[in-house]
Amino acid sequence: MRLSKLVFLFLFVVFLVFSVGAQATDNYILRVLFWGESDTDDYLRFPSRAIERGPIIYEFKKDLRPEVTDWLGKARFSHKGDNQEVGDLQEFLTANQTTAFIIIKDDIIIYEDYFNGSCRGSINTSFSVAKTFASTLIGLAINDGLIKSVEESIVNYLPELEKADSRFAAITIKHLLNMASGLRYRGRDDTPTYYHPDLKKIALNVKVSEEPERHFLYNNYNPILIGMILERATGMPVAKYLEEKIWKPLGMEYPASWSIDSQKSGFEKMESGINARSIDYAKLGYLFLNKGRWDDQQILPESWIAEATDFSMPKLPAFDKKSWYAYKNVSYNYFWWGFCDDQENWHYSAIGKYGQYIFVSPATNLIIVRNGFGEGKVDFWPELLINMAQQIARGYECLW
Repeated sequence: MRLSKLVFLFLFVVFLVFSVGAQATDNYILRVLFWGESDTDDYLRFPSRAIERGPIIYEFKKDLRPEVTDWLGKARFSHKGDNQEVGDLQEFLTANQTTAFIIIKDDIIIYEDYFNGSCRGSINTSFSVAKTFASTLIGLAINDGLIKSVEESIVNYLPELEKADSRFAAITIKHLLNMASGLRYRGRDDTPTYYHPDLKKIALNVKVSEEPERHFLYNNYNPILIGMILERATGMPVAKYLEEKIWKPLGMEYPASWSIDSQKSGFEKMESGINARSIDYAKLGYLFLNKGRWDDQQILPESWIAEATDFSMPKLPAFDKKSWYAYKNVSYNYFWWGFCDDQENWHYSAIGKYGQYIFVSPATNLIIVRNGFGEGKVDFWPELLINMAQQIARGYECLW
């Protein structure tokens, strides 16, 4: 009898789950059950808001020199602490779960290739690279006079937070951008901030854990609140502001989309949801490398670029000592990661889960975009990308 009851209970649960399967997109627990761990196909699961391209497409010049492949083959990386040489570049990138790899130097594409079934028109979802686009939109909104300053309190745009807890008034937009807001965030919060069908609702219920600027804590509530501020300041969906201020002015080659939490809520997944082609991701990097100028137009103030990419140390509150960035020469600013090389040059990158990178190297005037479905057997891609940039710089010096 006991076994029969257990079987009945199991069958009932199975029936219940599948009977509500059609409603899975309205319940984040069901999303977790039906969709499982996040992956690079999630843009097919979440609803999305379209981002249209403009009538004029900007095309980089191309000079695909065979020497570049040889230079990159000499770059070094670590796997489980063992230092190795890249060797055959195509084999290396294919084996290490890469889908796209583009290098742009001096406004010229010097390497571009696609792997593991991908092509130039393949969509790569951004994961946390979306955060860097969000911080750039804050700079654009300030330039448009829609936001006064990053020093503004977030309650100027989200007054309901202060009604819940007066301590929110001490948190500024800059605190959100630097992951130093003092908002409570635990490992289990990764799940609702990714899957929940009403991200604004859960963000407005977040708790203050401590005063801002005491600690760095990578926290998905920060970009969600940034998105809410952008929505209220601009009076339009975040994806449409991106379309108007970045996608069209930069002459993106393809349309894109921004995943939203649900059709009912209609709010962009600020922590992860831009879905685009690799060549268009490169244009954000080129805008920053060019100090905010694009085709003779100042899209972003040069002062914003300097501010957003200031990684001078000590920059951050205490890092989490258990994290990989605690023992690397790493900084963080405005949703960009900064990396200092052995010659004290700063390079920086937007970084997303499973190895999405928009890497910018001012010292070598170079951008690398790497997309993939995993990190492969590479301990720390930023070190490899810095080494690749240095190899290319040495190669160019020999050519000229």
